[in-house]
This record gives sequence, C-alpha cells and structure tokens, in this order.
Amino acid sequence: QVQLVESGGGSVQVGGSLRLSCTSSGTFFNNFKCMASFRQAPGKEREGVALIYGDGDARYAESVKGRFTISKDSDSAKNTLYLEMASLKPEDTATYYCAAEAAPGVHGGSWFAGRRFNPLGQGTQVTVS
Repeated sequence: QVQLVESGGGSVQVGGSLRLSCTSSGTFFNNFKCMASFRQAPGKEREGVALIYGDGDARYAESVKGRFTISKDSDSAKNTLYLEMASLKPEDTATYYCAAEAAPGVHGGSWFAGRRFNPLGQGTQVTVS
C-alpha cells in the first residue's frame, strides 16, 4: 500500500515562502504517471493546487500560478515531491496534501485537471498571517 508523508508546513508571514516535501516508503514516484498537491482550508472543499507529469511537465491552479512550483526528485535515494510556495497570501492558509494518480481499480480520491488522485498523504498545515 502506498503511503505518502508530507512535511515542511508551518506559520509564515504574508509574502513569505515555504517548501513542502512529500516522500513515500511504499513505492517509487517514477511508478506514477502523475502526482499532485491539493489543499483544503477550513469550511472549504479540497482543491487541486499543482500537478506534475512523469516527464516533468506541470500544471497549476490559477490562484497559485506564478507563485508555486511543483517538482520531484525521482532519484531512488530521495524519491521526493516538492511544492515551493512563494509570495504567500492569507488565502493560501490550508492543510496541504500530496497525492499520486489513482491506479486502475482504485476508487475514490480527488480530481484535478481531469485526473483522479488516490492516495493522498496525511497533510501538513500551512498558516499565512
């Protein structure tokens, strides 16, 4: 079973930066066609923030375009997904989750840019004030 673990969240001032990391001990990220980052603020629905394809091409939600950068280090020793966040705003406050594209036969999960992602990690809190 794939388990994703996020880290790097915290509290930051408006205009500041954070880098979130996501690792997996269950599988290599190269095994997934696509990985993504989601977020969910209190009282709001989960939303897709960014995704990255196996070839490194990336897509972003309009709300974070130009401020966030998703990348991955697929070297077997690191196997880490990164979300670099800059020029942070109070509306970026949320719990952030990394996610892997759902394999055939896996149900549920969250949709972003026409793709379904499952599993998601446990999340890391980002607070901007």
